[in-house]
Amino acid sequence: MDPPLSPGTYSSPIKETWMHTVLLSFQSLGVVYGRLSTAPLYVFSSIPREEFKSDESAYEYLSFIFWTLTIISLVKYAIIVLRADDDGEGGTFALYSLLCRHGKVGLLPNDKRDNNIMQYDHECPIRSKLESRARRAITNHKSSHYLMLFLALLGSCMIIADAVLTPAISVLSASSSLRRSLTDIKYSSSHEKERSISRDIKRYVPVPVACAILVCLFTVQRYGSHRIGFIFAPIVIVWLVFISGMGVFNIVHYDPHIIYAISPKYIYKYFKSISLNSWRSLGGLTLIGGNVCGSRPFLNEINQEQVHHVYTVLALFAAAIGSQATITACFSIVNQCLALCCFPRVKVIHTSDTIHGQVYIPDVNWIVMVLSLGVTIGFHDSTRIGNALGTAVVSNMLVTTCLMSLVIALYWEKSLLVSACFLLFFGSIEAMYLSSNILNFHKGVWYLAVLLVLSLTIMVSWHYGTLKKYQFDLENKVSTEWLTDLSSGLGASRVPGIGFVYTDIVTGIPAFFSHFITNVPAFHQVLIFVSFKSLPEPFVPPSRRYLIGRVGPRDNRIYRCIVRYGYRDHIRDTGDFEEQIIRFIGEFISVEEHDAESLVAPEERMIVVGVGKQPEGDALIPLHDNEGTSSANAATQMNASSTDDAKEKGKKKKKVRFMLPDHSPQMRPSVREELNALIEARESGTAYFLGQSHLVVRNDSDFLKRFLVTVYVFLDKNGREPHVALNIPHAALVEVGMVYTI
Repeated sequence: MDPPLSPGTYSSPIKETWMHTVLLSFQSLGVVYGRLSTAPLYVFSSIPREEFKSDESAYEYLSFIFWTLTIISLVKYAIIVLRADDDGEGGTFALYSLLCRHGKVGLLPNDKRDNNIMQYDHECPIRSKLESRARRAITNHKSSHYLMLFLALLGSCMIIADAVLTPAISVLSASSSLRRSLTDIKYSSSHEKERSISRDIKRYVPVPVACAILVCLFTVQRYGSHRIGFIFAPIVIVWLVFISGMGVFNIVHYDPHIIYAISPKYIYKYFKSISLNSWRSLGGLTLIGGNVCGSRPFLNEINQEQVHHVYTVLALFAAAIGSQATITACFSIVNQCLALCCFPRVKVIHTSDTIHGQVYIPDVNWIVMVLSLGVTIGFHDSTRIGNALGTAVVSNMLVTTCLMSLVIALYWEKSLLVSACFLLFFGSIEAMYLSSNILNFHKGVWYLAVLLVLSLTIMVSWHYGTLKKYQFDLENKVSTEWLTDLSSGLGASRVPGIGFVYTDIVTGIPAFFSHFITNVPAFHQVLIFVSFKSLPEPFVPPSRRYLIGRVGPRDNRIYRCIVRYGYRDHIRDTGDFEEQIIRFIGEFISVEEHDAESLVAPEERMIVVGVGKQPEGDALIPLHDNEGTSSANAATQMNASSTDDAKEKGKKKKKVRFMLPDHSPQMRPSVREELNALIEARESGTAYFLGQSHLVVRNDSDFLKRFLVTVYVFLDKNGREPHVALNIPHAALVEVGMVYTI
């Protein structure tokens, strides 16, 4: 059977420098603070005008804004939640990954052996032994695991909805100012014609202008958030200076007494004279942010034509920039969901080689753009869009509060009383805002419900299908002895070359490969089983990424490679991935023999290999060759088919050859012989085996199961190919079809 694993340790690959911090801070002005500073464009406009009966009513709403900013943004997020980062990563999935590691509540596909793969150096052994009652209770109840996953997915869906709604409301609100600027232009014709033109502008200008700005905004996303941040930051600085200056001027010139609105007594007055309409309008305050103290008089001041035109231009730029934060967050959360098997396969482009986590996802970008254009054209009203956006924002706040309370109990190991106080205090405030938003269900919130159902269905279906496939593989795998005894027992032949078998399981032989060998009794002289394991960790450094071990005796030349990666890594995008595996297997062969005295029965365990592990240098020296690839030779012997396009691509692909290093004469004969066999197999060609699953539901399955599997099959067939298949020449690819009955 397969050996136990040697535990690995991890550390974050990013080293902070003062220059790195300064650059990120400058970029954050164009990404994060762009969103915060554009809230005055639509916060007060989302509140019905009839609610502003007097200055007192305006003070009541402003008091709510001030104390909500203080309690939620400052106390909850800045002081508490930011301390629960996952190696610098934040968001609902970062909190969920902390719970998966420290609370053992993960539902990600794994088997018993995966527990050894997921070891971390920052977990204290003493703390792990002293399990609290809360941890034991949550760990033993499977229903709580599903609830936490649902909360993480719900928060992710709200962030995606935020990316749809924020660009729409920001740009549409700014376009309304453009409408007003155009209607201020004096025409030389009759008064009736002026009014006709004014009506036409008021009706037709805002939506087309908003749509044009949205298309431009989503088009530039491919340049990456680091470039966009540098471009947008100066504009945000000008916008902040402008609205701050105008706000201070208006406070001094128009209404200095508005400062008294920060008094909590106005909140008491609000509740004292509460009505259904005023409670419903409270939902718009969840969109708060930026310098809004001077917003009400600011709206009066910009009535002046010369100031209003300046405001309009700046507002258009700021509105487009203010949406960048939510779009960037959407890409980030989808990337995390991908790594944790909760989102269909999509192309992820890493836009920065130096800063981890800055990604661009084309498919998601265009889908979000279409949805944002649809809500802009369909609603063409910032109030209704604001109702939906406010519900998304406060729902995500409430999800964060729930997950954070669990982090306090399970990760920080505080008392249940502290965790409950955090949940009740912040949760009650956010539940109050959520209830006011739900009252506006018929006024735009229904669109958020549609987005939520759609995105949740996709995520839950994909996770369910992935989990069921993995469980089927575990239940139908065959032992390693079956493969090692096959050559002598059934007369299976070994053909020249290397065979890469990609599988999700880390023990035994996958069912699709045993199915293939049973029908075609032949496999390569060197066989490598490759498994990707996503860890609930942002990054896995290269030196701890690869686990290499043997399958069976040394003479079989069968290896297993487990590639561990974090939810912010992008190792599957590497073009020379297979060459790296061959190099690390060579390192494994050398290290295994070199450390034979310190390793107990090395053929019964796996070894962590990676960059810098071999003190004497690489066991195999790579030589780049432009002569084309001979991968088709081995694949042809294995009955693989090819097309003319695949041959052309194969000719263009550079082949990496290997040779032994200069110190090879000092190697032991058995090591040199095995390394030479690996080099010869590489020269003979490479074939890649992938399982092509066809999910079928049992006849006695209920409707929900049938529905989830149907959605998964649709997404799997119409989505992107598996990552490992993207850079494989068709002539070297062998797909083995198999029916999975679940």
